[in-house]
Amino acid sequence: MVSSLPLKPLLPGTLVQGQPATLGVMGGGQLGRMWAQAAQRMGYATAVLDPDAQSPAGLISHHAITTTYDDPAGLAQLAQLSHAITTEFENVPAAALEQLARQRPVAPTAASVAVAQDRIEEKAHFQRCLDAKGVPVKVAPYASIQNTEDLQAVPLGLFPGILKTARMGYDGKGQVRVANPAELQAAWAQLKHVPCVLEQLLPLVAECSVLVARGADGNCVHFPVQRNLHRNGILAMTEIYPGNVPADLAQQAVAATRHIAQGLNYVGVLCVEFFVLDAASPQAQGLGRLVVNEMAPRPHNSGHYTLDACDQSQFDLQVRTMAGLPLTVPRLHSAAIMLNLLGDLWLAHAGMPPWDAVLALPGTHLHLYGKTQARAGRKMGHLNITSATPQEARAVALQVSALLGLPLDFDVDSKPL
Repeated sequence: MVSSLPLKPLLPGTLVQGQPATLGVMGGGQLGRMWAQAAQRMGYATAVLDPDAQSPAGLISHHAITTTYDDPAGLAQLAQLSHAITTEFENVPAAALEQLARQRPVAPTAASVAVAQDRIEEKAHFQRCLDAKGVPVKVAPYASIQNTEDLQAVPLGLFPGILKTARMGYDGKGQVRVANPAELQAAWAQLKHVPCVLEQLLPLVAECSVLVARGADGNCVHFPVQRNLHRNGILAMTEIYPGNVPADLAQQAVAATRHIAQGLNYVGVLCVEFFVLDAASPQAQGLGRLVVNEMAPRPHNSGHYTLDACDQSQFDLQVRTMAGLPLTVPRLHSAAIMLNLLGDLWLAHAGMPPWDAVLALPGTHLHLYGKTQARAGRKMGHLNITSATPQEARAVALQVSALLGLPLDFDVDSKPL
């Protein structure tokens, strides 16, 4: 029988059967690291399971279990050490979460994570939730491709499109643009004929995301809608301030995210990403302005600004949901811009970007993830810029851009919607 979250909160700083209240996480990357820092600040001990002995979260936690995510002995050790368990990424085996849930409360559940692991299941879930609630948000037109019959039956109206692997794709990986059936056939062969979805290429004017935290009692709170900029499939910048997204679109995005979480009976922090379409484009006809893209059953890169611009971060709320603590509505107290810091910066600056010059600018908050080896495209950290107004935050961001050599043009990257 799968455990449910405790009806009584797991209070921080207490002893449970003689052991300090300990929270565990599957995965030791930067999300696990920031989660562990939040948990420790609240008084919990932390335990991390990750195959890397030098994982960012493992290096700062009370307990680090170095093993694969499906190792029975490692999972048993994590369950023994922890009083509640979460995950920091969606590609952890759902079966491993099921095994842990036989002994400890696990949030989010294996079933929720399994939906997020499969684009075909994910899109079907989106469609069910949005149709049932009448939310004016659509799923991008798509076709699932699992065999040659599916390949041959793809409607011509889906071209040009993007072929995406149904599983294991992230940061632009496992995706190929295709213009016609011949290119689709070649791309599917390139992806080793694994299950895929073909999504129609839509006329985007912006991207945004919504973070919610939902407790076992059904209480759900959300952060303001985040406006995002991606480059090469990787998040480059998030802007957050009142009015960054028109109020009607923001309300639709929040409502859609809440219904998606409710449909999963979700417990934890959930991020759902959306596309804002060019309403004048023929491809957008019948879709409206907002299309749901994908979800992440965990804190998200686009929510890192919450560490410095809100009274509670997404990681604080992740700790609260898994420990059964009350959820209060997070408050944004500053306009903010989050800049992703990839390994390319280290390579371009002979191994050390000029952080002293960056940190001399007002409202800058540097977060590095403890990774010792920089590689192109590798997420090494992020920089939050907070200010009283969006204009002031943008001015500092442009100065940071000049210092680091980051391409940034707000006239192009953040046009009014």
